[in-house]
Amino acid sequence: MDQLSQHLVNALIMGGTYALLGIGLTLIFGIMRIVNFTHGELYALGAYMMYFFATVLGLNFFVAIAFAIVAGMAVGSAIEFTLLRPKRGADIDTTMLLMIGAWIVMQNAEHLIWGGIAKSIPSPLPEAPLVIGPVSISWLRVMVLIVSVVLIAGTYFLINRTKLGKAMRATFQDGGTAALMGVNVNAIYTTTFALGSGLGAAAGALLGPVFVVTPTMGDLASLKAFAIVILGGLGNITGAAIGGFMLAVAEEIGAGYISSGYRDAMGFLIIIIVLLFKPTGLFARSERIG
Repeated sequence: MDQLSQHLVNALIMGGTYALLGIGLTLIFGIMRIVNFTHGELYALGAYMMYFFATVLGLNFFVAIAFAIVAGMAVGSAIEFTLLRPKRGADIDTTMLLMIGAWIVMQNAEHLIWGGIAKSIPSPLPEAPLVIGPVSISWLRVMVLIVSVVLIAGTYFLINRTKLGKAMRATFQDGGTAALMGVNVNAIYTTTFALGSGLGAAAGALLGPVFVVTPTMGDLASLKAFAIVILGGLGNITGAAIGGFMLAVAEEIGAGYISSGYRDAMGFLIIIIVLLFKPTGLFARSERIG
């Protein structure tokens, strides 16, 4: 039981960042119908920006997290404005190829700017872990969980309790009618892509100090983000959050009781099972974002 408790706590912490990845991706798809292949690179961007602000410039650790998120939102806005907006209304093959090209360019740019050597981000938090009964957690991971939950709650509040969120949900349901009702659909698309990108960058900024930062770190993150969206149902924010925690539990239990080499395989095994028996996802909603 002690070992199980430790695994579940570890899964809870990783699940928060997985949920951020999934929410960011499903938000963009739900409203814009864009398969965002750059999502993993925005995750890597967040980690590199965290390294730049916290390590290179020496800014306060928590200020660096905020700046990394803003940087992710800025890059996301630029991608939507320069690449996606001119192709609005194009077929899905065109936009997919466009986003795959952007993904390749971003990954190679990171390699060119930062080199191929892994970067580490020191944490100002105490090294001695927090011990609660049989469970031991580093203070850095506690911080990751707290910030992740705050960002998830903030996103849910924005979508469901604000005027901007109402406009986003209206655009999701019927973009043409929303435009007739006075919604600036172009601004909603840019805001949506920026918000989704910022959540992906937030996950990278939070996990960068936990692990190391490399140019290819976004590849696996992108696969996991798509897996989470499949689990939760396309366009469902609540489902994406739950799917993130489910994937983390599957990985942690698989690594703890089978082999660490099967950590990623366990999560994708669940995806295969879900696709076989419920292709629309466990929590699919067709009527609204939320």
